[in-house]
Amino acid sequence: MVEINPFSALSNLGRASTDRLAIADNFDSFLSLLTTQLKHQNPLDPMKTSEFTQQLVQFTAVEQSIKQNDHLETLIQLSAANTITNLVGFLGDEVTVSGDTAELNNGTASWNYEVQGAADNSTITIRDANGVPVFTTSGPAPSGKSTFFWDGRTDVGSTAPDGEYTISISAIDNSGTALKVTTEVIGIVDGINFSGDEPVLLIGGREVKLDEILSVRLPRNS
Repeated sequence: MVEINPFSALSNLGRASTDRLAIADNFDSFLSLLTTQLKHQNPLDPMKTSEFTQQLVQFTAVEQSIKQNDHLETLIQLSAANTITNLVGFLGDEVTVSGDTAELNNGTASWNYEVQGAADNSTITIRDANGVPVFTTSGPAPSGKSTFFWDGRTDVGSTAPDGEYTISISAIDNSGTALKVTTEVIGIVDGINFSGDEPVLLIGGREVKLDEILSVRLPRNS
């Protein structure tokens, strides 16, 4: 199934109007030539009705196609407007997306993570935008989904500045086997970017596509 992006299709709007003007000019030229031909045709060898009818049918088919394009352009505009309205509704919502980079905002950042089995020992490491570890903690981790909240406190006791931070989690079971861990990012939608072919939600400095969203909810402090 081919997905039609109304925003990328907006760049092609207006072609139906141009095509309509072109077919009108060509049709006027056709009628002028036809009238001239009828005036000067040989009465003993008149123009065949089938040829005349065929040309008219061709022009009619082209005109109908242009009208369909015109209606399609209107539908694209309505679809884009409807998408914009829906996206604005995400502003202020808390969304969950796959990933490991979250925004520390006012001393708060959080990640969802899922451990494929009970871990006797797990290590959580938070790194800044340069990949430098700023916070590390360890301990057992239950099987299944959990949420890790970070208050911005670093290993040296200072408070990390707001910005993007990346989490990494390693876990092993009681036999020393490494367990698979997946992470999800939680954030508040604070903007929408319409400048590209496809609109994206903004969570701090991160751009999130609609198909990346796993869940949407009202903020916990609302």
